[in-house]
Amino acid sequence: MIPQEWLPHHRQDDGELLGYLVPAAAGRCVPVTPFGHPLGPAQPADDAARLLDESGLSYLADRWYLRVDGRDDPIAVRIAEVAPDRMTVRNADYGYEGNIGDPFVLAVPTDRLTRV
Repeated sequence: MIPQEWLPHHRQDDGELLGYLVPAAAGRCVPVTPFGHPLGPAQPADDAARLLDESGLSYLADRWYLRVDGRDDPIAVRIAEVAPDRMTVRNADYGYEGNIGDPFVLAVPTDRLTRV
């Protein structure tokens, strides 16, 4: 579940949640996706909000790597759904023993994803 101290940041035009501003030292914030992946370093809150606005939801279309228990190498996945308490990614790795499109449900925030 998203921690209470994370400040939601919504797109001004339609109110869509773009991510969160995570309070950091010295009055700075880390801009993170709705599933907790940092989009940049700690910075002034206005700059962090601007980075979320500029990124929009584009990262949802990216391929990501998922760390899977019992496997040394991460697998490629695509994000299917994000909610405040969980997210679903789908296998996009032809080298993985599962089927393409198999879902993985992750608790949010998660640290198991990295950008490709």
